[in-house]
This record gives sequence, structure tokens and C-alpha cells, in this order.
Amino acid sequence: MVRFSNNVIGILNFITFVLSIPILGGGIWLANRASTDCEKFLEKPVIAIGVFLMVVSIAGLIGACCRVSWLLWVYLLAMFLLIVLLFCFTVFAFVVTNKGVGEVVSNRGYKEYRLGDYSNWLQKRVENTANWKRIRSCIIDAKVCKSLADESVNKAADAFYKENLSPIQSGCCKPPTSCGFTYVSPIMWNGTATDTSNTDCNSWNNTQSQLCYDCNSCKAGVLQNLKHDWRKVAAVNIVMLIFLVIVYSVGCCAFRNNRHDNSYGKGYP
Repeated sequence: MVRFSNNVIGILNFITFVLSIPILGGGIWLANRASTDCEKFLEKPVIAIGVFLMVVSIAGLIGACCRVSWLLWVYLLAMFLLIVLLFCFTVFAFVVTNKGVGEVVSNRGYKEYRLGDYSNWLQKRVENTANWKRIRSCIIDAKVCKSLADESVNKAADAFYKENLSPIQSGCCKPPTSCGFTYVSPIMWNGTATDTSNTDCNSWNNTQSQLCYDCNSCKAGVLQNLKHDWRKVAAVNIVMLIFLVIVYSVGCCAFRNNRHDNSYGKGYP
């Protein structure tokens, strides 16, 4: 009779193995079909995650059900490293996203964002030319500003000012309010900048391929969006950590069972 802990590990790893197949397939599909920088950026991590889950789940499945102790040891080692990495990332995510908040603008429904309000580590990531080139390309490919323009094409200035824009829409699709430009449409603003101290005012361009994509406010909007996403991921990670620690504990019981059976050279007592 196979012991309970071995059964549990076997079932969990079978489920993980099944889940790894579509993940790996999705990564391979992206590798063959990717046409944008965003898609190309995602393909390698997706394939790596799929391969990792598949290999680890096979090791855990065989190790638990066939009582192969060295495979179960490999599985437990991988699980331990995953727990450590997940814990470190969760702590890191909370630390680097501790700073940064939107600035309320008078008579506006949206907030505006300043790059200097965020952690130095995050600032350096978006200020890196190569990094920002990829991020900029992703924003354009996602048609964030085009969608905003299409949705608000017939809106008057007062109606647009009441809009609850996303951080990226606020930072990348329009100039900062302090520039003093006159509203024509969500992605077209005319006039002369009144705030000469703000470099974003000079970076703004009505050309749809330019807009405020090279503005610090756009980079700040990306960081605000990243902060929001990382906080949600970190919260999910806490739940995942609890689950992984329980699975790891059950795996240790299964490993102990294997060693016990192998030591006595017979089946389960």
C-alpha cells in the first residue's frame, strides 16, 4: 500500500506536468509567431517556466510513485530553491515598490506621475536606453494611446479632463498639465509651453509615433503600473509560498518513506 504522502506528491506533480504542457506549447508558439518586441521578450521566460515545471514534476512524480529516492531528492532541492527565490522576490517587490504615488491635479479626474518619486532601482531600469526602447515599443504595439484617442475622439476638453486615465495613458498619451498646452484631442495639444523647467514639455510631439513616449512622465506612468502589478503578484506569492511550504513538507515525508523502504529492502510495512 503506497503511503499517503507519496500519493499526494504523485497527484500534485501529475497535475503540474499536465499544466506545463500548454505553458511550454504557448512559449514555442510565441517563438514561431512573435512579430513584436513584446512577444519576443515573453517567449524565452514562458519556455523556461514550461520546461522547469515539466522536468521538476516528472522528477517528483517518478520519485514519489516509483520510490526513486535520488529523483525525489532532486525534486525537493528544486522546490527548496523555488521557495527561497519566491520569498526573496516577494520581499524585493514590496521594498522597491514602496515609493511612488500619483499626484492629484486640480480640476482633473486623472493623476499625473513624476519619475523622481519612485525608487532609484526602478528609475535606473527605465532610464536605461535599451530597456526603455523595448518598453516604448510595447506601449506603441499595445495601441494604448490610439485606443484612448478612439474612445474620446468627440469629447470636449472639460469632458476629457474628468476622465479617469490609467497611469500609462496619463503619462504617455498627453503632455503634463503644467506645460499649459491647449487641448484639441486626447493625443493632440497645441500652444507654447508655460513651464520651461519641465523637460517633458519639450519632449511632447503631436506625431502619433512620438507623443510623450520619451517623457519622464511616461516612464513614471510605466513604473506606477508596474508597482500596482508587482504588489498584486507579491500578494499572490504569499499564498503560493504557504502552499509550496506545505507541499515541500509532504515531499519530505515521502522522501523519508523512500529511504525507510530502501533501507529495509522491502515494501511498505
